Amino acid sequence: MIEGLSHLTFIVRDLDKMETVLATVLDAQKIYDSGAETFSLSQERFFKVGGLWVAIMQGAPLQEKTYNHVAFKMGPDEYDDRLARIKSLGLQIKEGRPRVDGEGHSIYFYDHDNHLFELHSGTLEQRLQRYSSR
Repeated sequence: MIEGLSHLTFIVRDLDKMETVLATVLDAQKIYDSGAETFSLSQERFFKVGGLWVAIMQGAPLQEKTYNHVAFKMGPDEYDDRLARIKSLGLQIKEGRPRVDGEGHSIYFYDHDNHLFELHSGTLEQRLQRYSSR
């Protein structure tokens, strides 16, 4: 039986740069660093982000940017602060898609390795309710 999400893993060229992104934008707390050891495929670090285990491993970055993304939940009053954090790191912000009023706000941004992240303030229930009222 599937109980939920175990963890997310991102392959990155520079562990330090990605750690800065995770800590600055997502308030990640580092809980493990393999250092020079390679118990898995390469050097790795583990973080907690909103109770979720996020792993980063050193390796070749994604070759291109796509809309495949991971969305993290933020509070509706956090938009300006999170956007400022992303901008302070010089990360590329992707223009959001058109939205229906009431489905929440989003910030999309790419990390240094072409992973797309979304910070979203809405819920699935809000989105479904809004879509069904159209």
